[in-house]
Amino acid sequence: MTNEIEIRSLYTIEELEDVRRLESKIWGESDSIPTHQTITAVKNGGLVLGAFYEGQLIAFQYSFPGFNGQSVYLCSHILGTDEQYRNKGIGEKLKQAQRDEALKLGYSLITWTYDPLESINGYLNIGKLGGVVSTYLPNCYGEMEDLLNSGLPTDRFLVEWHIRHEQPSDPFGNKYDEDLCLANSLLQWSINDKGLPVVLPLTYEGLQNDNRIFVPIPKNFRTIRETNMDLATDWRMQTRQVFTEKFAEGWQVGGFKKISNPDIPVNFYILTRCALKGDFCNED
Repeated sequence: MTNEIEIRSLYTIEELEDVRRLESKIWGESDSIPTHQTITAVKNGGLVLGAFYEGQLIAFQYSFPGFNGQSVYLCSHILGTDEQYRNKGIGEKLKQAQRDEALKLGYSLITWTYDPLESINGYLNIGKLGGVVSTYLPNCYGEMEDLLNSGLPTDRFLVEWHIRHEQPSDPFGNKYDEDLCLANSLLQWSINDKGLPVVLPLTYEGLQNDNRIFVPIPKNFRTIRETNMDLATDWRMQTRQVFTEKFAEGWQVGGFKKISNPDIPVNFYILTRCALKGDFCNED
C-alpha cells in the first residue's frame, strides 16, 4: 500500500479545507486550524503536504516559517494520519517529502515538538530521521482537552532536524546491546498486576558508562494513559526530571534504542554529551 501513496504540496482553499476536516477527525473539531491560517502560511514560506491513497486524503503535514532572532527555519507544527492508515510508514514518507520541499525553499533546519513518551514518534523522529533533542518543554501547550492530550501535562521534546547535515552515526543504538542499556538506565521499573511498567524513583547508583546514558520510556504509553492516568503521570514527571537535569548538564538525545524482547516493556533514548550546539541548544 505504501508504494501507492501519493504525496504532494497543497495550495488551494479546497485542498486545505480537506486538511482541516481530517485534522478535526483526528483531534476534534474545536482545535482544528482555520483554512485562512494555513493558506496564508503556504503563501509566505510555509508548507502543507497531503498524502493520498486512491485519491483520498489520508494524512497531512503543516509547517510555517520560524525565526529565533538569528536564523530562519521551518517550524513543523502538525502531522496527522487517519486512524485506519496508521503504522504503515506514512509519517516517515511525509517527513522525507517535507525535507525535500524545505530544501527547495532554502531551509537548512526543521524543528518540531512531540511527546517524548510516545515510542512510535521517538523511533521515527530520532532513530529514522536522525533528529536531535537538547530542549525539554514542560507543559508546552498547557492543559489540552483534545482527543489525544486530555488529562496529562503536555510536555514536549523540541527536535532539531539539520536537513543539510549527515544523519548522526548509529541513531538506532546498534552498537549497544540490551544488557548495556539496562545497566545504564537512569530509571528502573516494576510490573503491576495489569502487566504495565511502574516507574521507580530516579537513581544514579550502579551506572557503568559515563559517555552514554539511557532513559527508558514505555513501549505503549498510550495504553497506560488510557487505563491508568496516575501511572501515566508518574512516567511524565519522572522522565521530565531526568531530561531537564541532563539537558542542563549538556547532554542531548541523539539515538533511540528499540527493544525487541517482549519481556522488557520499555524502549530507550540514548543520550550523549552535546559536542556541537544546535541553533536551539542553549535555549530554555
